[in-house]
Amino acid sequence: MAFSSEPIKPATRTHAIEYAVRDITLLASKVAATGKQMLYLNIGDPNKFDFVTPRPMVEAAYQAMLANKNGYSASSGIDEGVAAIERAARRKGIRNIRDIFITNGASEGIEIALTSLAEPGDNILTPSPGYPLYTAVLAKLSVENNPYYLDESNGWQPDVDDIAKKINPRTRAIVIINPNNPTGSVASRATLQRLIELAIERNLVVFADEIYDQILLGDAQHTSLAALSDDACVLTFNGLSKSYLAPGFRIGWCIVSGPAARMAPFDDAMQKIVRARLCANHPLQWAIMPALDGDQQHLVELKHKLTRRRDLTVERLNAIAGISCVAPQGAFYAFPRIEFGLDDKQFVNDLMATTGVVVVPGSGFGQKPGSQHFRVVFLPDEPTLERAYGAIADHVRTLKR
Repeated sequence: MAFSSEPIKPATRTHAIEYAVRDITLLASKVAATGKQMLYLNIGDPNKFDFVTPRPMVEAAYQAMLANKNGYSASSGIDEGVAAIERAARRKGIRNIRDIFITNGASEGIEIALTSLAEPGDNILTPSPGYPLYTAVLAKLSVENNPYYLDESNGWQPDVDDIAKKINPRTRAIVIINPNNPTGSVASRATLQRLIELAIERNLVVFADEIYDQILLGDAQHTSLAALSDDACVLTFNGLSKSYLAPGFRIGWCIVSGPAARMAPFDDAMQKIVRARLCANHPLQWAIMPALDGDQQHLVELKHKLTRRRDLTVERLNAIAGISCVAPQGAFYAFPRIEFGLDDKQFVNDLMATTGVVVVPGSGFGQKPGSQHFRVVFLPDEPTLERAYGAIADHVRTLKR
């Protein structure tokens, strides 16, 4: 029997897909294989450091498994989980709720929503810098990414004037990540009010990605965007991954709010996909109710640790000549600026090869043309961060000689 030696040709839709957070690990693995000691400041997984999933969540999932709740759930999720999500949403002031569905991480909910909304040739306004999941999914769908810029000089607030200028007849939605990954910025209420008024005026859906809404540093305050208007068409995404320290549970959700007549066709389309993929991880859904309705004491320790580590990060990075860093107000990321003219990818690659410190190039998240940044994750303990920032300072001094 003759066998063909022709390579299997992949779909062209995969050509433009990039995911900087994971892509950088390929190079890191090569450097680690040389025997160099690595310092990882690249992955936002709190469980790799000194943070532990609250025990009631673990016990609820375990008990669900013992009770043989290991088959399929309803496509939109278990009633107990959906009800807990709705209670939490109403506590934040979200009122005009049309639907809630539980997903395999917030990422699946985002992909379901984008797939249900946009056609090839349409465009979605996404923040730059912003989480690269959005651009990866849009590339797969042949939907144009339409980046708007966050204003570094204004604490990385969304530039609503820039958003307004970039809306065109093929624009379908605006994405807001609040608190933002990778900058750690928290959008002000005034900024969000302007953004939601613009969305109503231009008949756009707002994707409110609020996965870090409970991780606020210092005196930062978070406003849930959907709470600002009953007239806006909003999808609010959240989950257990970050605030509840369970990224491996892969439990997220989408809250659909807005006028019934306007949202019904879109929601029906999303529900077709929700049903087609059967359901989210069933036993892990039982962790939702104890997470959202239970004791929130773990957040006190989480925010205390992260505030100290944020302060250390900002102090040490701003002390390096040629690096500047806006203080994050939420999440556990910082997005320092490289001010000595070196390309961000080259800086990150050289830093890793020379020192073993792993960060992510800013271009993987989007950045204003002409600027260069990198993202750091300040989840590691203070001694680890001290070593990493010391190594970055030594590397920058070497580059500037």
